[in-house]
Amino acid sequence: MRYVSTRQGSEAVTASQAIIRGIAPDGGLYVPETVPAVDEAFIRALCAMDYRGRATAVLGLYLEEFSQEELAGIAAASYSDNFDCAAVAPLHALDGDTAVLELWHGPTCAFKDMALQIMPRLLTASLRKNGEERTVSILVATSGDTGKAALEGFKDVPGTRIMVFYPKDGVSQVQKLQMATQEGNNVNVVAVEGNFDDAQTGVKMIFADRDFARTLDGRGYFLSSANSINWGRLAPQIAYYFSAYCDQVNAGRIGMGEKIDFCVPTGNFGDILAGWYAKRMGLPVGRLICASNDNNVLTDFIATGVYDKNRPFHLTSSPSMDILVSSNLERLLYCLCGSGETVRGFMEKLAREGRYDVGDALRAAVQAEFVGGFCTDGECGGEIGRLWREHGYLADTHTAVASRVLRDLREKEGTARPCVVLSTASPFKFGAAVLKALGAVTNETGPALVDELAAFTGVGAPKPLTGLGEKPVRFEKWVPKADMEQAVSAFLS
Repeated sequence: MRYVSTRQGSEAVTASQAIIRGIAPDGGLYVPETVPAVDEAFIRALCAMDYRGRATAVLGLYLEEFSQEELAGIAAASYSDNFDCAAVAPLHALDGDTAVLELWHGPTCAFKDMALQIMPRLLTASLRKNGEERTVSILVATSGDTGKAALEGFKDVPGTRIMVFYPKDGVSQVQKLQMATQEGNNVNVVAVEGNFDDAQTGVKMIFADRDFARTLDGRGYFLSSANSINWGRLAPQIAYYFSAYCDQVNAGRIGMGEKIDFCVPTGNFGDILAGWYAKRMGLPVGRLICASNDNNVLTDFIATGVYDKNRPFHLTSSPSMDILVSSNLERLLYCLCGSGETVRGFMEKLAREGRYDVGDALRAAVQAEFVGGFCTDGECGGEIGRLWREHGYLADTHTAVASRVLRDLREKEGTARPCVVLSTASPFKFGAAVLKALGAVTNETGPALVDELAAFTGVGAPKPLTGLGEKPVRFEKWVPKADMEQAVSAFLS
């Protein structure tokens, strides 16, 4: 299987080359030329496997250069005792129609571990397949969770270095401390004066600077990405949609072939796009519900076909969704319209004017696949309280956004179709907001909130978050967004 750029200005490449490059030379994102199709027999076979086997089977359809034995070894190493649950991505049933897919049982307590524990292994294997002798330097812009997950995944991996940029005042205290205390001899973390979109735009500009690339090449480095713009990040996420469906079938909650909806708290559009690929492959998915917080640019886009980032930016209690430029939407638009020239025009207009209109036909194609909704920060807090009171379920802010959007949609339609809500982070990463939503009064801040939330609810805190305040802080530097490239150059000097 070959991979092409969404802007069609570059040659087709192999899967390993797409993973190594991260972004295509023309600035586009890599997508498979064709989406592999599966049948009911394939899904039935997955039902009998554990998560590692399911991930191996799904990835094998996209990564044909890798043998099944090779992928099985990578999956076994990636989803091992670094996860605190044998199921890796367990389902928790709230009622007969709703289940929560918990994607935060990995080493950083966020869904990004599902991809970023496996991606470094895919990358190093890809480097070997292509005879690459230079050191790959991973650049990451994070709105909170990706940064720590990438740092943990690439920590001390031979032949790699990693640098993470995060918005200076745009992540939770726990998220910031997780990154600032990161161990490893090949890691660096820098805050950016601005929001996530500033950090993400800065990273994209660094990738696009060919003179800088030549400079780094002379030093023995080349750049790649661990954000979901890299296909090696996105592909592993497809697997947990299949796994969730199999678990629903195995539990007797649905019959084989019955369609279910997925409701996904969405910022950069990568997580929900993985669900779209699963559906396109043949997984019986009904609707993909795109749940946003107050930064509801995607909700408006799905409703109108107009993507407009020219709006107020809100700092919310669900910071990983505080995004106004959703990079992975570019992949969906290309797959739906099939024209790199059209997509390139949209992206150029977004960069120039901050908005673009996809037109009636493409808007209808998006609406045939996705439903959009959002909830305010106040509604998010209310949903955390409701889930705890009615179901005894402790949810983080991002999961609560999705739960509230799903509830609003059901009330509007007067029906409750079977649905899986994706839970993307442990509630202990957002202790202050969760405690407030539960009506608790606390004077604690930062990592002390982990113990406070555990004491208040009686729910055990994840081990990676306990004792976080006792770790030495290694990274405190911040830079203006204009100085990001200079910071990378200093790190790779």
